[in-house]
Amino acid sequence: MPEVVTVGPAGLGARSWRGGGGRPVLLVHGLSSNAQLWDGVAARLAEAGHPVVAVDLRGHGSSEDVPDTDTDDLDAAPTDPTRLAAEDLAAVCADLGWSAPVVAGHAWGGNIALQLAADRPGLVHGLALVDGGWLHLGDQFPDLDAAWSVLAPPRFDGVTSAAVRASLRTGHPDWPEAAIEGVLGNLRERADGSVTPRLERERHRAIIGSLLRHRPRTLYPLVRCRVLLLAATGDATPVRKRDQLSEAATAMAHAELVEFRGGDHDLHAHRPVRVAEEIARLA
Repeated sequence: MPEVVTVGPAGLGARSWRGGGGRPVLLVHGLSSNAQLWDGVAARLAEAGHPVVAVDLRGHGSSEDVPDTDTDDLDAAPTDPTRLAAEDLAAVCADLGWSAPVVAGHAWGGNIALQLAADRPGLVHGLALVDGGWLHLGDQFPDLDAAWSVLAPPRFDGVTSAAVRASLRTGHPDWPEAAIEGVLGNLRERADGSVTPRLERERHRAIIGSLLRHRPRTLYPLVRCRVLLLAATGDATPVRKRDQLSEAATAMAHAELVEFRGGDHDLHAHRPVRVAEEIARLA
C-alpha cells in the first residue's frame, strides 16, 4: 500500500511506494485526474525495486490549488499552469533528493513531463509519455472559447458517487477495480450525497488555455533522454493523432513509439501491467 505524503515547497499531495534500490520513478496524472489512477502501475514498479512517487498537481486530488503568484504583488502575472507544474515537479525531485528519475506523464501530464525534460535536460533520465505529451490543441482549435465548447468537463448536478461507479463499471468492464476507485478520486462528495469535480471549473478552463498555448514541437529538439511514446491506438485512430505521434517520434533524438492497440486513453488505468513494464525499460 502506498504512503500518503506531502512533497515539494508547494505542499503537493502524493502517493509514495518505497520500492528498493532501483532508479526512482515520478508519475504525473492528466487534467482533472489524480495520483490514485497510477496505483496499479506504481505497485508493479515498486515490486521491481523502484521507489515511486505519484503526485497530485495543484488543485487535483489531495492537493490544494496553491496560488501561483505572490498574492501581495497585484501586478504579478500568473504563471502558465503547464510551466508551473513542470517547475513543481523539479522542486519535488529536489525535495526527494532524486537527481535522475524516470518521469512518466499521462495526457496533460505528458506535456508537463516533456516541459520538465526540455527545461532540465540533466534531471530526467528517461521520459514516458502516456497517450499525451504530443498534444497540440492549438492545431485543432482557433481560440479558448472554441476549445472549451468541446472540452469543458461534464456537470454532475445531483449525480451520486454510486451512480458514477456503476457507470464506470459498465463503460469499462475490463478495468481493474482499483482504476474505478481511482477515477472516483477525481470527485468530491457533497453533504447531500451528490458529487462534483475536485478541480474547480475555472481552473480547468485555465489549463485548457495553457494547452492551447503549449507547443511540444518546439521542445522536442531540447529533449536529450530516451523517450517512450505509449499510445492508445486502433483502427479508428484519427489521422491527426497519427501525424502528431509520427512528428514526435521523428523529432526527438531517442524516441520510440509503443502502440497499445485497443487501449483506452487512460492506459495506466486500463493496462497497468504493460505500462509498468514499458516504464521500467527506461530505468
